[in-house]
Amino acid sequence: MTGAGDTPSSTPRALPLVLAGLSGLLGVGLSAAATHSPAGALLDPAARMLLAHAPLFLFLSLATGLTPRGAGTAICWIAAVGLTLFCGDLSARAFLGQRLFAFAAPLGGGLLILAWASVALAGLAELSRRER
Repeated sequence: MTGAGDTPSSTPRALPLVLAGLSGLLGVGLSAAATHSPAGALLDPAARMLLAHAPLFLFLSLATGLTPRGAGTAICWIAAVGLTLFCGDLSARAFLGQRLFAFAAPLGGGLLILAWASVALAGLAELSRRER
């Protein structure tokens, strides 16, 4: 659904902004929980990962025109799933005493690495396109 001032190009920018806000909100919340919880050693890395990756989503909302069509959205989803798995696994261990599933955190970390590598590749592709 689009509003009166919305354009089709503004729609892809909304997803990364929502993800940036959620990453920041959850990162600050988990930081507070880590400070006051005996499970702080598990929550602190999850909080730091959320806060460290919130700028990625902000960047993707601004770089919509710089990435190949659909690449920004794909990178957003890869990073969102990666953060969910990594931070969700650490948080589940802290709050529930069990993992999401075996290798959830390493899989999430790998997806985050893939998301950042994709940002770099999208930038290289744009540089290559401009040089032609």
